[in-house]
Amino acid sequence: MPIDDRGALQRQPQGLVDILDKILDKGLVVAGDVKVSLANVELLTIQLRLVICSIDKAEAIGINWWRSDRFYSSDPRAVSGGDDVEALKTRIDELERQLNARSLPGGKGGERKGR
Repeated sequence: MPIDDRGALQRQPQGLVDILDKILDKGLVVAGDVKVSLANVELLTIQLRLVICSIDKAEAIGINWWRSDRFYSSDPRAVSGGDDVEALKTRIDELERQLNARSLPGGKGGERKGR
């Protein structure tokens, strides 16, 4: 009887590269809770959620926070808050104009007397 070597190859343990390739292709989620209690009084709870996958897989499931995070993206449009800063500056200028235009009784417009 001839010995079939293909069966032996299928049972061999996979290498680290093959395992990582499968994990990154399919994705891996690790979830767990760590609770520290003393005399039935919960002192600390840590909830761990870890997702390991490729960038393509992460984008396919809707995770893409690195695109808008200014620390991870080199795209200048990714700097969050740029529009917010300009809107706040505009609002401050508007409020300063209103404050200067308002005339206080017994004084000139924009001049305020302290106590």
